[in-house]
Amino acid sequence: MIDQNALKDRIAVVTGASAGIGRAVATTLAHHGAGVVINARRAHKLRELADEINEKYPKINGKDPCRTVQGDASEDAVVELMLDEAADHFGSQPDLVVVNAGRGLSGSVMTSDPGEWEEMIRTNLLGAAKLIRAAGQRMVELQKSREWPGKPADLVVIGSTVGRHISPFSSMYGSTKFAVNSLAEAVRRELGPKGVRVTLIEPGIVASEFQGVAGYDPGSFGELMDRISPVLVPEDIARPIAFVCSQPAGVHISDILIRPTRQDYP
Repeated sequence: MIDQNALKDRIAVVTGASAGIGRAVATTLAHHGAGVVINARRAHKLRELADEINEKYPKINGKDPCRTVQGDASEDAVVELMLDEAADHFGSQPDLVVVNAGRGLSGSVMTSDPGEWEEMIRTNLLGAAKLIRAAGQRMVELQKSREWPGKPADLVVIGSTVGRHISPFSSMYGSTKFAVNSLAEAVRRELGPKGVRVTLIEPGIVASEFQGVAGYDPGSFGELMDRISPVLVPEDIARPIAFVCSQPAGVHISDILIRPTRQDYP
């Protein structure tokens, strides 16, 4: 457990926040005192979450604790708008960015729909890289203005167990997560010496909308989830993210892999 105000004075941006892990992360960060800017494609879902957070948690310097930026997180203009909105609304550059937006795809290189490949790669890899780059540049400049060790700056990247242990049944999706996992570690080595923590979170099977959007067969996947139940829920991923980001600036938990206890593979 961490203190409810452990993230007070932190300014966060969370992509893919309309459901699942992103929604849970945004709510958890706000619960622990952070101001949050949330992004997703579905404007009505964002508005619902923002209203919930703004009604439940106190204002920050007289301003609502949650703001929304609707749009595709792989577009350059949307990436910059999210970061600008955080700086403009809360009065300082964001220092806690969760790179979460992504999508799955059922099937292997041989069996998945090739018509879905480009969008998935654009969302999962290129979108993540764009946000990591833009946020990382701002955080480096932010940390230059702070006495070290002072306040932490965190880039949290959502990978996957299949980005470490490949599954032949979702190998196209897994390939994007292998890339994201590698990117996170490379950026950690680059930005860590500059005072910016880059943390990779690798979830196992989490019950959410993700499986349906990815096109997984509800029968066979449902049998897998029943066999290893209870599977993870989004809050199980949000809690360790809050814990990681609450550590003193000189302490970095760089990689967390989280599985349901009975998940043997992948």
